[in-house]
Amino acid sequence: MIVIHRPARTAVSTGEALNRAVLPPGEPIPEDAIWVDLIDPSRDEDRLVERHLAIEIPTREEMADIEPSEILYSENNARYMTARVLCSSDTENPKLIDVSFILTERALVTVRYGEPRSFSMFMARAAKPGGCRHQPEAVLDGLVETIIDRAAEILGTVGQRIDRLSQSIFENEKKGTRRTASFRAALKSIGRKADVISKVRESMVSVERLLLFLSATMPRPQKSRGYQAEWRTALRDVQSIEEHATFLSNKVQFLLDATLGLVTIEQNDIIKIFSVMSVIFLPPTLVSSLYGMNFKLMPELEWNYGYPWAIMLMMLAAGLPYLFFRWKRWL
Repeated sequence: MIVIHRPARTAVSTGEALNRAVLPPGEPIPEDAIWVDLIDPSRDEDRLVERHLAIEIPTREEMADIEPSEILYSENNARYMTARVLCSSDTENPKLIDVSFILTERALVTVRYGEPRSFSMFMARAAKPGGCRHQPEAVLDGLVETIIDRAAEILGTVGQRIDRLSQSIFENEKKGTRRTASFRAALKSIGRKADVISKVRESMVSVERLLLFLSATMPRPQKSRGYQAEWRTALRDVQSIEEHATFLSNKVQFLLDATLGLVTIEQNDIIKIFSVMSVIFLPPTLVSSLYGMNFKLMPELEWNYGYPWAIMLMMLAAGLPYLFFRWKRWL
């Protein structure tokens, strides 16, 4: 699918906006389109954009097999950049998708095989008056800024969930199997949050490289329009998000260690109970073994009170160790 974005006809200099439209099959791309968004494109759609802008569109296979040296490069007055963007962050299966940005003098082309929420957020903002200037660089700047804002929003949400998870772990008053099940669920939740944080960090590293490439290869006319300062500001935002991700990663690691420690304590308590019970029942076992030998000259063999005596002796042998353990607060 090809989605084109053109300057809004009602836009004025102080209220620039973009109109979004899906290009019908077979129709040419309008000359005034400043953003061409390719969403899961077919090869025919790739060729249509290639003919319109005299560029090459990477296929899905080429994006998957891209070499590190080919993530950022310039060719025929076009800059090719690939960044990883987090998608489906609100589900249990978040994923990173490769998004290619091709910046030319006439238009910005984006190639993606997914629906990151940052793109829909930017489209909604760009459709409002003053949402986006009518320049390909401005569209790229807005997209990158929205991707960064979305990453910050995701980390903020994850941070709040980590705080709630931390409270539930350290204030867990459940007993027995319910407590063990809650710890198991906490471990799974910690793993999912660590996965989201690592993906956000990986995404921001790719965006940081993209911004550095833009700043290093920016032509002089673009510098005069103020994009250099905007991309430097975005770069500082990316670095602050990376620091926030590092902080959350350390917090998640602490929660993981703490949860595993609590699980170990629970297991040790269970093992201690079995150990104490074996010690408690060891003396009665000795007594019953002694009186089970049935020797002919055993003094208690003909005694009328021999059986009650043996029962009482076994109970006493079991009770005294139990009381001793309670007194030492081992139970």
